[in-house]
Amino acid sequence: MALPHAQSGQLINVRPHGNELSAAPSRALVKTQELEVMRLVLPAGKTMPAHQVPGEVTLLCLEGAVELQAHGKSQVMRAGDLVYLRGNEPHALRAIEDASLLHTILLKRDSKDGNLTGRGAGNLTGRTG
Repeated sequence: MALPHAQSGQLINVRPHGNELSAAPSRALVKTQELEVMRLVLPAGKTMPAHQVPGEVTLLCLEGAVELQAHGKSQVMRAGDLVYLRGNEPHALRAIEDASLLHTILLKRDSKDGNLTGRGAGNLTGRTG
């Protein structure tokens, strides 16, 4: 059974999970033809291995702290930090503390046939590595 995604005009709660963060799942929030929005939950020490997507990406750290590897450098993101990554930019995450992030992807279309050229982050569980 597919998880429900928010509809146009529907409020989505992305407030910090607080004490319930370690048990919270990652989940897709919005998925349209051109936009994908996910809430990623990464327990401390877990990683999202290096990957890239054709579309432009933003990551907003909602709570906790993660190490972001992109553009040949490592940066620590804490609650309130936002980063933009151009399409096809390889990036990886490692949770320094239990963390949640709002992850958006602008899905690109192939100019020749109009088909989408990329999809989201794949494994949303954050329970790898």
